[in-house]
Amino acid sequence: MTAVKLADFIKAYDVRGLVPEQLSEPVVRAIGSAFAQVVAAPAEATAIVVGHDMRPSSPTLARAFAEGVAAHGIDVTLIGLCSTDGLYYASGALDVPGAMFTASHNPAQYNGIKLCRAGARPVGQDSGLAEIRDLAQWTLDRGELHGLTGGGRTGTITEHDLLDDYAAFLRGLVDLRGGRPLKVVVDAGNGMGGHTVPAVLGGGDLPLEIVPLYFELDGTFPNHEANPLEPENLRDLQAAVVEHGADIGLAFDGDADRCFVVDERGEPVSPSAVTALVATREVAKAVAAGADPSDVTIVYNVISSRAVPEIVAETGARTVRTRVGHSFIKAQMAEHDAAFGGEHSAHYYFRDFWFADTGMLAAMHVLAALGEQGKPLSQLMADFARYPASGEINSTVADQRAATARVRDWAATQGEITADELDGLTLTHEADPMWWLNVRASNTEPLLRLNVEAADGETMERVRDAALAAIRSEQA
Repeated sequence: MTAVKLADFIKAYDVRGLVPEQLSEPVVRAIGSAFAQVVAAPAEATAIVVGHDMRPSSPTLARAFAEGVAAHGIDVTLIGLCSTDGLYYASGALDVPGAMFTASHNPAQYNGIKLCRAGARPVGQDSGLAEIRDLAQWTLDRGELHGLTGGGRTGTITEHDLLDDYAAFLRGLVDLRGGRPLKVVVDAGNGMGGHTVPAVLGGGDLPLEIVPLYFELDGTFPNHEANPLEPENLRDLQAAVVEHGADIGLAFDGDADRCFVVDERGEPVSPSAVTALVATREVAKAVAAGADPSDVTIVYNVISSRAVPEIVAETGARTVRTRVGHSFIKAQMAEHDAAFGGEHSAHYYFRDFWFADTGMLAAMHVLAALGEQGKPLSQLMADFARYPASGEINSTVADQRAATARVRDWAATQGEITADELDGLTLTHEADPMWWLNVRASNTEPLLRLNVEAADGETMERVRDAALAAIRSEQA
């Protein structure tokens, strides 16, 4: 029996573990075999697609996974180096299931797998990942791949680079050729943005001057962690934007499916403001194609700014509010045939991209909006950032339920409050001055996550500090 316990690193949405202690070739081969049996074969898929990031272990693990799939008579196309949204493009364009080998922004000793069904539809804990985990564990415990299908035929494993096709597809969705010239600093963080940005935003036909930061593919992340959600990882980009007199800065995470924006002053732009901007453009695009605004839906999550539903409502479109997490937002996108969806973590989802997330396409929308008018980015985005916000603040607490109750008790002393529990606890004070807060428990750590937004900075700080005091109090 293997000593590896897959439940330790196959979580709700993906696979992420240490190499080789948890993720090794035999383990990944077994996961590939299980993926073939749980996802590909029941859907009568005859082929799948596999991509990988720049981590040293990724090519070997990707091929081992392919071998596990091919053992079941299913053909595999290895598309090599790609971003996660590049894998989603391949799954959507080829209409086949897919696997992406990446650990996103995790340190170099990690790797992982993001799985999807044909058309880039997600595979999560409730949509096949638990079955894949259990079947792969059974296979490993037996010490062999078992139950092979395909009439005795082993599937083929071939290689085909789809980077140019991916770039052409995105360029077909947002035309950047007609805008004013822009100087764009891009921090790829030694991740896959260094591979995809030149293909999508480079070339002489676009009015863009790209200033590259850390485009060298290096899975050891020698310059900084490839996680732009952490403020310290944006500092080099912020400085470079100011130094070069750039119009905009873009920062991608390790697998380049998230994109963060910095304005010409070096100030970060709220992902909620980006969501609101892109939402208005997607609504306008749908209306131009003949849709009534009331038939267009935009999805956002519970910690997005209140400005998002307000701005969308001003266009005449509808909004749907969801829980935090890509599996929830993708499900709502598909259910409502939504044109666009945004998360405050800088994941952006598009109907035109098989309801999957692509930071590159969101960045292209921001570049297009900036280039279509003459104002600097800070002024353009001011229309989409209406309320001061705390950002997400984590607190380590032993009893999350008790801490949440203390926040609720404090809020009850603040006048009329509405509460909902769509995701954690959201408390809203509609009277003047308006404020709302959300507290959510982490699924994997003893953490409570607090987000606060208010009509003015003073109110935001007051509510933030009171909520944190309640959360961190040791009194029951």
